[in-house]
Amino acid sequence: MLETLSKVFTDNPLIVSFAVVGAAMYISYVISDRFTKGRIHGSAIAIIIGLILAYFGGITTGGEKGLSDVSIFAGIGLMGGGMLRDFAIVATAFGASFDEIKKAGVRGVVSLFIGVILSFVVGVGIALAFGYTDAVSLTTIGAGTATYIVGPVTGAAIGATSEVITISIAAGLVKSILTMVGTPFVAKYIGLNNPRTAMVYGGLMGTTSGVAGGLAATDPKLVPYGAVTATFYTGLGCLMGPSVLFLMTKAAFG
Repeated sequence: MLETLSKVFTDNPLIVSFAVVGAAMYISYVISDRFTKGRIHGSAIAIIIGLILAYFGGITTGGEKGLSDVSIFAGIGLMGGGMLRDFAIVATAFGASFDEIKKAGVRGVVSLFIGVILSFVVGVGIALAFGYTDAVSLTTIGAGTATYIVGPVTGAAIGATSEVITISIAAGLVKSILTMVGTPFVAKYIGLNNPRTAMVYGGLMGTTSGVAGGLAATDPKLVPYGAVTATFYTGLGCLMGPSVLFLMTKAAFG
């Protein structure tokens, strides 16, 4: 029976990957509701579960692709690969309307540029602290600190190594988790209780999943507003990362 199941899983890798992710999401939201009363969003817990599974998959097989190195979970490599990632970027961008972002006024637009540049500078500083000195690596890790989508897009465009791109994704994931978990706790101190501040917050933080998850745990009504500017943040980061930010980093560090 086990051999039969193994063959079914191996022959239908993408279907299995959707089932695994769905199960992980279900468990995550149950944990969120029962043990944190929604204060830690299910998406944050799901990311942590994914990282744990990837870690154990890697040390079990000695491979380089985490859980997808296990044959029956090979479809996760496709599901989490560049194709669906780029599809998600395009789909997210199509879901945003420029008319909506204008409702935040100049503050919303300014928050986008401040958010991207500030996150990038912090990421470059961290990369320098860990010994990276070339412009390609610094730019990729800095872009990853903006979001885990901007990092790999930038890295692929400027020729970064797979190791550096992986680090950029990890940096973005850390930021996303911290944003999800931290937003409900800082909301009352920064006046995050209305659509306008939610849009500015989304522009400053940028990580769409982190902002959406954090706002969902704070006030679900604010999610669409924060997600709109966070979506534009991702698009702006993908435009600036391989071009303006790379050229600035190259001029500064050679």
